[in-house]
Amino acid sequence: MDGTEQLLEQVADRVRTSAKGCGKTLPAPLGRGETARAEDILGFPLPPLLGELYRRVGDGDFGPEHGLLPLRRAVLEYQRMRASAWRWPEGVLPMADFGCAMYACVDCRSATAQVLLFDPNPGEPELAWSLDTPSLAGWLRGWLDGTAWYCEDSAAGEEYDLDLAPWAEFRSRI
Repeated sequence: MDGTEQLLEQVADRVRTSAKGCGKTLPAPLGRGETARAEDILGFPLPPLLGELYRRVGDGDFGPEHGLLPLRRAVLEYQRMRASAWRWPEGVLPMADFGCAMYACVDCRSATAQVLLFDPNPGEPELAWSLDTPSLAGWLRGWLDGTAWYCEDSAAGEEYDLDLAPWAEFRSRI
């Protein structure tokens, strides 16, 4: 079993255990046709790991904070934000709602599917983007092991005071 397969199994196990523990029913996984339709609408492919999460684990509602967005909602949010005054970068898909208008987003154009934090609260598009984690796999591992800044028991948020590095590519991607 390779690292991606192992990570997918760990996420699926955590999601099943969590859902069972709270008596929650998760949305069913999507079919390959549903993710392909979303990619057609978006105009770019989903990172393989994100596509597999939707196809093998479920259509959102699991993961950090409020969970991954259902894919249809992620597509709609992407379209809405691309049409907004926020100068939303092409290929950056909102994937998890962090509350207070903040989103964890995956850069579908980066080789590692880097995860970005969109926080509009500073009020300026140039200040709204930070690099959260260099890869989607790393972001998921941080959630699984509880070391990511957004995990309740993690000291990382306090340690770094959420001083994430600004996303340097923002200007070149709009």
